[in-house]
Amino acid sequence: MTPVYPFVKVARPDEASSKKVGGNQNKHQSGQEGKAKQESGESATISPKCPFGYDSQSFKLGPFSCMICQALLFESSKCVPCSHVYCKACISRFKDCPLCGADIEKIEADTNLQTVVDRFIEGHARIKRSQVNTDQEEAVGEKKTVIYEDVSLERGAFLVQQAMRAFRAHNVESAKSRLSLCSEDIREQLERTGSTSELCSQLGAVLGMLGDCCRALGDTGSAVTYFEESVDFLKKVHTDDLEIIHTLSVSLNKVGDLKYYGGDLQGARSYYFQSLNVRRDAIKNIPSSPSQILDVAVSLAKVADVDRNIGNEDVAIEGFQEAIKLLDSLSLKSEEVGLEQRRLSVLEFLKNQLAEKQPDPTP
Repeated sequence: MTPVYPFVKVARPDEASSKKVGGNQNKHQSGQEGKAKQESGESATISPKCPFGYDSQSFKLGPFSCMICQALLFESSKCVPCSHVYCKACISRFKDCPLCGADIEKIEADTNLQTVVDRFIEGHARIKRSQVNTDQEEAVGEKKTVIYEDVSLERGAFLVQQAMRAFRAHNVESAKSRLSLCSEDIREQLERTGSTSELCSQLGAVLGMLGDCCRALGDTGSAVTYFEESVDFLKKVHTDDLEIIHTLSVSLNKVGDLKYYGGDLQGARSYYFQSLNVRRDAIKNIPSSPSQILDVAVSLAKVADVDRNIGNEDVAIEGFQEAIKLLDSLSLKSEEVGLEQRRLSVLEFLKNQLAEKQPDPTP
């Protein structure tokens, strides 16, 4: 079965170098073939490109990138006097230029460069295919019609990749901006084509990432709104794809966490319990894996912790005991070291919770 989980084609940063090498070779080869066809009198097929001449395989950040966060520039800012350019949030953490070491006397906005970067983002990956059948020969010089697609998985993957790079470098506003563009793209497509599993799963994932950005910025209200909307879209996807199920349960838990630390224990329990049910259904309907069983144990611990805090001690103990039983019965392979460490960590927490059983208030 082909997974519908969004942005499966997003390349990790450590994969970028290998893709760029192969992409540049293909681009060079295509250019040589086109030139040869023109010289021999044959019609040349020219693949459509983005407005700056890049495509997804030969893409280079180059002068549009921030050396600090390794993502496309956001709020481009120029150091004075050296004139090196970075994202505003990135360079604001430095007193000396990271590139040349010069003292930074002041930082100025580079609006002209940011306009170019924004144009690049707007155009990248929108030109997807030629309307003309490339297998058929055309008259030399004939103008071809190109279809501009408003949204695509390729464009979404590109924006998410930039957002992830920025987020990891603590440039959260940049990440939020890229994810907002991506969500707008998907919403426009949803309005035109209606709700499909692919689009709902994509939007659900992006909204969850936006929730993470808002939480990192301290905007709890917006974070809850994004996580709740993420849940709404992911619930529309009827699938046995474990990645989507995991994303849904995580979004539910994140809303629960925000409500828990905000003092709304009943609200927190409601979301934790929904996450628990999602994870229980997963191991019931799909051949279970160790990671899924660990997820169920974690959800049981969250629900039990809230039960204890609202005075349901007996129910809490039952939840802790059920989670311990699950983890004790879980057998892991020798190579699953990471899962074993997580299992032992959760198990230790659960046993400590049982050891801290609240005393009976009655004499």
